[in-house]
Amino acid sequence: MTRTIKRSIKAVLLAVAASAALVACGGGGDGGVAPAPGTGAGTLRVALTDAPNCRVGNDDLDKVYVTVERVRVHQSSDAEPSNGGWTDIAISPARKINLLDLTNGRLEELGTTPIPAGNYTQVRLVLSANQGNQTANSLVRLGETVEIPLRTPSAAQSGLKIIRPFTVQPNTLVDLVIDFDACRSIVALGRGNGGYLLKPILTAHPRIVAAIRGFVDPAITNVTVSAQKNGVVVRSTVPAANGEFVLAFLDPPGSPYDVVVTSPARGSSVVGGVLVSTTNSIVELSTAARPIPLPAAAVPTTSRSAGGTVGPAGALGTGVVRAVQAVGTAVPVVEIATDNVDGTSGVYALTLPVASPLYAPFATTLPLVFATPASPPADFSYKLEATATGYVKQTQNIGTGAANATWSPTLVP
Repeated sequence: MTRTIKRSIKAVLLAVAASAALVACGGGGDGGVAPAPGTGAGTLRVALTDAPNCRVGNDDLDKVYVTVERVRVHQSSDAEPSNGGWTDIAISPARKINLLDLTNGRLEELGTTPIPAGNYTQVRLVLSANQGNQTANSLVRLGETVEIPLRTPSAAQSGLKIIRPFTVQPNTLVDLVIDFDACRSIVALGRGNGGYLLKPILTAHPRIVAAIRGFVDPAITNVTVSAQKNGVVVRSTVPAANGEFVLAFLDPPGSPYDVVVTSPARGSSVVGGVLVSTTNSIVELSTAARPIPLPAAAVPTTSRSAGGTVGPAGALGTGVVRAVQAVGTAVPVVEIATDNVDGTSGVYALTLPVASPLYAPFATTLPLVFATPASPPADFSYKLEATATGYVKQTQNIGTGAANATWSPTLVP
């Protein structure tokens, strides 16, 4: 999947660094008016970003649009949209944003507002509704131009709720980034023929300079890069056309991440224990001249499929199947692929590389040295995990090799 990066990654990093300095100074931003000294108020600035990895059902996606009307924050985690006490950033006119443009740390600035000092807990992102032929929230499949409306939950118009505690001090700036994980938020209905449902997955975190940067070979296609903790993806992105990637706004810094680079046709390379030590650090993993290597393509079959049907019907709206792979003693497991199950049929499909992974321990001296893990498991086996809200997780080992796998679990409440 390719797309135009409207700002260079270097410019993005410089902009983030500047905003971090602004936070430290307690200044205003983006035209907002900083409160006068002694008013007992601070300033809130909010931006939007995405963690794109975009295949939904059988379809690669080129664009995912949402139209944002406002951002709301409240001190109570239980406050309803109709309650008083909200502070709003109104976006007028409402802004239609392609989330898949917001890769490698690029931000869409939503606005700035004065805000009373105090402790805040709840953030809401308010979206416009699709009306008639006006598609406020939609997607475009790769190679097509037609916008397909996204069915949105009613909560989108009252505000998609995020619990993210933060404190506003008098005469200081609080800088928040809302991470709207576009493709994990979309559920196919009938594998593309029945439309798509928006199941929003959002988080909020401080806009801090805590990032991991590197390069992969730009000639390798369909590459995804993720920062993971204990086999759970924290941040992911796709490299730019020159192979450069940035895993930005890592929060909290000071704890290690495992960086996983995956191409279904090649395999996965894992850097274990990448330490982002401070809020003002950008950790380099590779250079354009010495990009992170990926395993040689397996012969004759480069990848295998895993698929099936998840039940019961009540689990389909939130059902997810992911494939994790054993790596070694230092990094027991990483996520390689994930798919939201079809909201109508329960079908899922994953494409998994056949080649064994490569591993390199993190070091500050480059280039990193990749090799087969020193203490590999008996095999580099895959395990499938099926989950849904309100249901018990089920797992299934599917081993190694090139054989395709079928698994159709019925989840239990």
